Amino acid sequence: IGLDVHKEKILIALAFAGRSDPESHGKTSSDLDGFLKILRRIQEKYELKKEEVALCYEAGPTGFVLCRRLRDLGYECEVIAPSSIPKKSGDRIKTDRRDACKLARLFRAGELTGVHVPDRTDEIIRDVARARTDAVEARMRARQQLGGLLLRNGYNYTGKSAWSEAHMRYLREMVLPDRAQKLVLEEYLQRIDSSVATVERIEEQMKALLPTWPRRRFVEALQGFRGFQFVASMVITGELGDLMRFRHPRPLMAYLGLVPSEHSTGDRRRQGSITKSGNSHARWMLVEVAQHYRMPPKVSKELSKRQEGLSREIRDLSWRAQNRLHRRFHRLLLRGLHPNKAVVAVARELVGFIWELSRLLERDASNAPLHVGANPEPMARAG
Repeated sequence: IGLDVHKEKILIALAFAGRSDPESHGKTSSDLDGFLKILRRIQEKYELKKEEVALCYEAGPTGFVLCRRLRDLGYECEVIAPSSIPKKSGDRIKTDRRDACKLARLFRAGELTGVHVPDRTDEIIRDVARARTDAVEARMRARQQLGGLLLRNGYNYTGKSAWSEAHMRYLREMVLPDRAQKLVLEEYLQRIDSSVATVERIEEQMKALLPTWPRRRFVEALQGFRGFQFVASMVITGELGDLMRFRHPRPLMAYLGLVPSEHSTGDRRRQGSITKSGNSHARWMLVEVAQHYRMPPKVSKELSKRQEGLSREIRDLSWRAQNRLHRRFHRLLLRGLHPNKAVVAVARELVGFIWELSRLLERDASNAPLHVGANPEPMARAG
């Protein structure tokens, strides 16, 4: 069954075993209970068991609620990556009915790739972490707008640190020649204060959610790596979910869009920029963290505090990551590579160490020997 899911309606198409063309079954409300009624009618009409039914729909703004509900009821359901759906170059007609039939036909043929469906807890953490990112961006925009207002009017703060307590005190005590401009200044200050308070509230909520999160152990272990403080660890863990679904770090690197694109034919091999596919939020955070490895390896006071209570193996892995990634960073710079490209290359290798950390924790949890990737250094080189 192919589903073209929209905000208010769902188009349904059926593709039975064999080579027959899919047939449209009409549309229904996007209400879950209403859709389940239609699904049961289809089963009764064609005398189908749950095991004989497989459903799919495109990933989109409607999220994973429908897929989770169907899986909880015992149906096979996949959420399809839109980028993996084949498209004919000469196809110029696109309708909801055609899209549903196309999904049903390709899903029956096994030509579609499903995306990872996070569990409900991971999605809650993901929503909270993304809300924090939105609040930080709102704070940054308000600060930039206020800075532009003052620069246009000839005011330039000469203190040591911008947006510190001293800087905010300077802004609150500023006297502008016109009352209207002073009003605008106060509005910007109120917006900045509001966004700062929002970020703090969301971070407190993240801290409150961590103790009951099943992935708490991984978050605490990841904080033992350089650059991964609390927020970065929560974001990466929430976005990536269970890393055990990746049998090797290379698929994880590809999932994050950190591998180079390629167009090769015959004896000619041509690589381009990174693919930027997959999870953009996690990729952005990894690139931010990777910049810390520009500095020489060091276990700072803050990092040492975060490593308290971690096993010797995790601390050794963190130290090995620091040495290798710092060495890699400067070798790339000495080759004349652009610093931004070097950061992305380091982020790609950092993914290998994160994957190995998940394997290490999984091994400790199951008390089983680690067969895959026993040597961390070659794994880190993958990609």
